[in-house]
Amino acid sequence: MSKIPTTMLAAAIDRFGGPEVLTLHTLPVPVVEAGEVLIALHTSGVGSWDAWMSEHGLDSGATRFPFVPGTDGAGVVAALGGRVRRFEPGDRVYAYNYDTAGFYAQYAAVPAFKVGRVPPQFNLKSAGAVPTVGLTALQGIDDVLQVKKGESVIIHGAGGGVGHLAVQFAKWRGARVLATASGKEGLAFVRRLGADAAVDARQGDVTEAAARFAPGGVDALLALASGEVLERCIDAVRPKGRFAYPNGVEPVPVKRPGMQFTAYDAVAGVREFDRLGRAIQASRLKVHIAEAYPLAEAARAHERIAAGHVLGKVVLRIR
Repeated sequence: MSKIPTTMLAAAIDRFGGPEVLTLHTLPVPVVEAGEVLIALHTSGVGSWDAWMSEHGLDSGATRFPFVPGTDGAGVVAALGGRVRRFEPGDRVYAYNYDTAGFYAQYAAVPAFKVGRVPPQFNLKSAGAVPTVGLTALQGIDDVLQVKKGESVIIHGAGGGVGHLAVQFAKWRGARVLATASGKEGLAFVRRLGADAAVDARQGDVTEAAARFAPGGVDALLALASGEVLERCIDAVRPKGRFAYPNGVEPVPVKRPGMQFTAYDAVAGVREFDRLGRAIQASRLKVHIAEAYPLAEAARAHERIAAGHVLGKVVLRIR
């Protein structure tokens, strides 16, 4: 590894606001604590939650300026805290840390338990896109909905960052998947991912499509978008069926009697990253990069997210 510099480039904010407040800064490289890994980042993921943090700050309320957004990314280990034994300098790693963010930068210091080894078949660009959305998708399909072989599942918002991975994980588990997406391009995209059926969330008849797909009602629904179409998807779930959505889907869906409703957050941990790595390899997961912006154009990346209808994942090119 080359010598670690004292300063780095980062896309950061000095006040809360929209994309216009996100500018390139020169900041000190984070000091790695005893239980942390310092990652020289190659690629960082961009999500709507990052834009929300730029407007509102950390959930903990402990936002300090200049604040560096970004909850995930991939790169190589640059340095290790004194208590870290799982990694070596130069290891290819990816990480997710919602609590303090900080990935829109050339370096990020991350608690070691929130860091995983990049699966062998992934390059660092694909790996940087995966942690937040991959953990959210896998845990939604496996842990919350507990999707089984032969079950019918609606994935609402299947073309987005979480959704396009959730389709693949559900198919890997042997489920039948009805995907909602937007427009001809979105429908073609989710079908290429393996969806058994697809319906246009903007113009299609979701009620009719669901009735054809599962006449007795679908077993499970993973919602990654809200609105009127989601309500029709919920209507299509069978009695005592399961419904899950990640926290952040707004407006919050109204609970229905007799249905298992679960809101959840992705969890990062040693076991969680090990399981994600195994699932990525076993499912032969494909990550679609919709756009890759240089670090200096992070504001444009947020504008792209705000415009909507992103197929796959937006990332920042750090190196």
